[in-house]
Order: sequence, then structure tokens, then C-alpha cells
Amino acid sequence: MPPAASRVAASLLGLLAFPVTPFTGSGDVNLPRFTTHLTEVLAAKPSAIFVACGTGELASLTAAEHQTVVRAAVEHVAGTVPVLAGAGGGTRTAAEFARAAQAAGADGLLVLPPYLQVGPPTGLVAHYRQVAAATDLDVVLYQRGTAIFSPAAVAELAEVDNIVALKDGHGDMELLQLIHAATAGRLPLLNGMPTAEVFARSYAGLGARAYSSAVLAFVPEVAVAFFQAFENGDEATQDLLLREFYAPLADLRKSTPGYAVSLIKAGLDIRGRSAGPVRSPLAEVTPEHREQLARIIDRGLAALSATPVA
Repeated sequence: MPPAASRVAASLLGLLAFPVTPFTGSGDVNLPRFTTHLTEVLAAKPSAIFVACGTGELASLTAAEHQTVVRAAVEHVAGTVPVLAGAGGGTRTAAEFARAAQAAGADGLLVLPPYLQVGPPTGLVAHYRQVAAATDLDVVLYQRGTAIFSPAAVAELAEVDNIVALKDGHGDMELLQLIHAATAGRLPLLNGMPTAEVFARSYAGLGARAYSSAVLAFVPEVAVAFFQAFENGDEATQDLLLREFYAPLADLRKSTPGYAVSLIKAGLDIRGRSAGPVRSPLAEVTPEHREQLARIIDRGLAALSATPVA
């Protein structure tokens, strides 16, 4: 196993950051804004940073843009935490992303589901085996959308040396229990649900305490306070932030396809830290929903000021 493997695996234990990819008004990648955004995210002390993934609009990046973003992140983070890059698409495309991420200096990969193509478990196993074989980097599987694994498939992939974790964005607790049993817990499980904080307690029951926080990208104060309360068993603070911030945010996210990303960029803009527009097929948040998001942010910050962790 390569030297970076143990460092990446050890990092997947806390609050995981998924920064956006900022764009200019004309739609180009905005690298200066990207580096300042990374500085904002790093201030919250995440245990790892995942760039050019779902939140980073991987599906809308060209191969050259992907490598540029990953390299910029690696140089800016400068080893303070591991940097994992997104890879996705068909098998050969994902393998190209993997090799490019390694050339750019990434520490690991999050392999997103293949787009549109839905195959049987044997096909998924072959896909992820080939992507993992294309690189020396540690690989995190992502269960969501077109990549729903059988327990036997995960058990087989868990034997691949550089596959180090499974991020779940599917939310089937029965399936996760069976996967955990089939792998005897050998493959760490990460909570990758949209608005993951809403599911944090459920995943903790499976031993999955690390989770990806989209909120960390635009309201880091609330994200850090919730994680601290979660780690400390402070259920009162968790309940308060869930009621005042996370539940309304989750409801708003579910109102419109693509809002899992669009709301983050809208939130950054509301807070005076714009990262530019989203790329199609995502759409900008409507004025009505933008006002609703601003109220949710205000409620979250007001709730935070009343908590002991504040």
C-alpha cells in the first residue's frame, strides 16, 4: 500500500469538507476565488478536503479544468490535510481522471457513480477495480444513483489494497447493515447523504461518525458547532440546530433538482463570499428560494449564538 494510504484512511474520521468550484460571470473556472474559498474552508479544520466532486461540479468540468482545480488545491492546502479529488464517468474516463489527479498531486480519489449506465454487481466491481488499478492513490467508493452495491460486491472490493472506504449517499440502512456484516467492518463507512447532519445519528449506529458537510462550505460556524455537539453527545444542541437550520435547509434542498449544489453557491453569495454561478444543467436558486435560504441562515446563526458551543 502506498505511503499516502495510511494518511488518507486516518483522515476519514471527522468532518469532511467539499468545497465548490467557483466560476467567473462568463462561466470560466475562477482560481483566485477558489484558493480564497479553500482558505475559508480550512479555517474550520476539516480532516480532509474533497475537490472537484459532486459539490465541485465534477460533471461540468473538462479534463483540463479538473486537473487545474486539483493541482491548485494541492498547492494551496500544502499538505495540511489530505486532498481527495473526484473521478467519474465511464470506466476509461474515470481512470483518466484518476491518473490526472495523481499527476496533480492528490492524496486520494472519490470515485463517483458512472453516469446513466446501470450494470449488475459484477459490472460495478469490474468498473471500480479498473479505476483503482489505474492509480496508486487511495480510492473511496461512492454509493449513490447508478452505483448501488450488493454486500458481496463491497466485500470483494474491500479486498483491493487501495480501496479504503465507502461513502454512502443512498441511505438504505438495511443494505448498509448487510454491507457491514459482509465486510466484517473492514471498509470504513462515511455518511455522504445530502444534508448529512440530518442523518448523523442514524449512521453513527453503524459506526460511521465521519460525514461530508456541504454546510461547511457556506455556514462553517453552524457546521462546526453541530459536529462538536455530535462528537460530545450534546443532543440538545443537535436538536436545536436540526430544528432551526438543518431541517428547513433539507426541505428547501428537496424542492428543486440540483439544489444540493445551487443552494451552496447561493448561500456563499448571501454571505458576501460569492463563488459565481453554477453551470448548466444546474440552475440558479430562484429569488423566492434565495430569500428563504437567507432566513434559514439567519435562524441557524441565531440558534448558534444561544448554544454552549458558541
